[in-house]
Amino acid sequence: VGVYGARGFSTPNIDRLAAEGLKFTNFYVSQAVCSASRASLLTGCYAERVSIRGALMPWSTVGLNPEEETIADLLKQKGYATGIFGKWHLGHHPEFLPPQQGFDEYFGLPYSNDMWPVGYDGVPITEGKKIYYPVLPLIEGSKKVGEIRTLEDQNTLTTLYTERAVRFIEKNKERPFFLYLPHSMPHVPLGVSEKFSGKSEQGMYGDVIMEIDWSVGEILRTLEKFGLDQNTLVIFASDNGPWLNFGNHGGSALPLREGKGTMWEGGARVPCIMRWPGRISEGRECNAIAATIDLLPTIAAITGMPLPQKPIDGLNILPLLEGEEGVGPRDHYFYYYVEELRAVRMGKWKLHFPHTHISYKGVEPGNDGQPGRYGRGKTGLELYDLEKDVGEKRNVAAKHPDLVELMKAMGDVARERLGDALTEAKGDEVRPPGRLAGSETGTVQNLAAGKTITLKNPESSKFPGRGQATLIDGDRGTMDHTDGVWQGFEGVDLVAEIDLGEEMHLERVTAGFIENQSARVFLPTTVEIAISQDGTNYTVVQRTETGGGNFIIAPRIKDIGTAVDPSTPVRYVRLTAANVGTCPDWHPRAGQKAWIFADEVVLE
Repeated sequence: VGVYGARGFSTPNIDRLAAEGLKFTNFYVSQAVCSASRASLLTGCYAERVSIRGALMPWSTVGLNPEEETIADLLKQKGYATGIFGKWHLGHHPEFLPPQQGFDEYFGLPYSNDMWPVGYDGVPITEGKKIYYPVLPLIEGSKKVGEIRTLEDQNTLTTLYTERAVRFIEKNKERPFFLYLPHSMPHVPLGVSEKFSGKSEQGMYGDVIMEIDWSVGEILRTLEKFGLDQNTLVIFASDNGPWLNFGNHGGSALPLREGKGTMWEGGARVPCIMRWPGRISEGRECNAIAATIDLLPTIAAITGMPLPQKPIDGLNILPLLEGEEGVGPRDHYFYYYVEELRAVRMGKWKLHFPHTHISYKGVEPGNDGQPGRYGRGKTGLELYDLEKDVGEKRNVAAKHPDLVELMKAMGDVARERLGDALTEAKGDEVRPPGRLAGSETGTVQNLAAGKTITLKNPESSKFPGRGQATLIDGDRGTMDHTDGVWQGFEGVDLVAEIDLGEEMHLERVTAGFIENQSARVFLPTTVEIAISQDGTNYTVVQRTETGGGNFIIAPRIKDIGTAVDPSTPVRYVRLTAANVGTCPDWHPRAGQKAWIFADEVVLE
């Protein structure tokens, strides 16, 4: 936007916010991706703590846990009216929508505006993964009230959200209120009303930002109309950096490195402006580290509300707003991305931990709404001085070995609390997401419970379940394969032998598997069940070919089993489930290792 160096378009209303308030220059989101970023803004927690990672899909069975306390939950207890108009993206099932998260009113899209069966050119999709996407629903409260089917429909969103926000202010002008206005734009595909179409020199992206600026102006004018502007804190921010492979539809983070989907500064450092006449003095700039996770505790301090009972990660930055001299309350920050601790900041220093990431360098971006390809980047243990090198171009780790060791130790503390997939740390303070009601499959009676099970290929340390006994402990996993109950096998077959300790007469053997192809979790290609009396000579009683070849977009649990002759005594049962090995050519992650996730092997 204008005050951060935009070219080719103007943002007078947002610039006015900065002129009359406070502009942050070191302001961060918790992850440079939609759902995780929004979860942190509303809960004051790193996204890892509340187990909302990446971007939730239209077939996701998880969402923000309603047991988490959001900003809306806190303020509702104080008597505030609470409303959200725009993009939610924290779970599209009724259990997770805004009315269950502290909001009185909601109108908008439940997830990103590109999660629909339409191409970026506006033509309906006829092949590939996106043919399985549902039509974009418009939600009011917890019910669908309309659909977004075309690019022309997308053009209406910014105006629709703004009109609803203005009405909310008008309706609640006599009481305190909390208004959350998360625009769908400038996420692609871009949409802009006739009011601003063709108005900027930059093109469509500039038009879209100008309409968002108009929206800010409508909010400010409504506050002034009812004499509320002097007593209202207005915060303007972004949920991540620009999606650079969309070229002229993607925006810019210059002079920062990279963009959305990375935890380089271009992905995680975002614009933030706060205006509060009488409390925030005009035209100030704040260079202290601050983040969206700090909004909840700051708002709690302003309104005199206690912090949530469960631990959060945000800090009260009210002293920064009120202009207190000296260093701000936050001296360090952790950069997570989808379970990976990728970097840590301490003061002006930022240490990257070794990881791979998408990259926009060395690849041609798309144009006019079409995406370009991603590149791949590989980062070692790298240290940057962000005061002298905001573009993260000069790795100075070799010059500061003591500093590197100190910041590595800080990373270890974060891993102990919040986990880290790069080092396979689990994190002892991670809380579960909300899980779809009815997805719990509960407990089952299992003659194998408490018996001995041996795996030929060990379970993955990334998804060990509860150890080998996971497969026969009588507890069934949910529709969420990351719930800690499912046991994962990456790129290898599942071969399990169960020793009952004595001969029994069985009637049936059934094995449970989960399929979530978008996460590289496939059904086994074949499932073989065999029985034995001595553990050496086995008789195959069932061999099932599962088929496959089509993309299955929604997660599902499939039980594969067979009847057993009850007159035949059995002591040993062997289950063999053949892994696909690697994702097939038709899969979006073709060539990457495939997973098998199994839970209960039930003996009846």
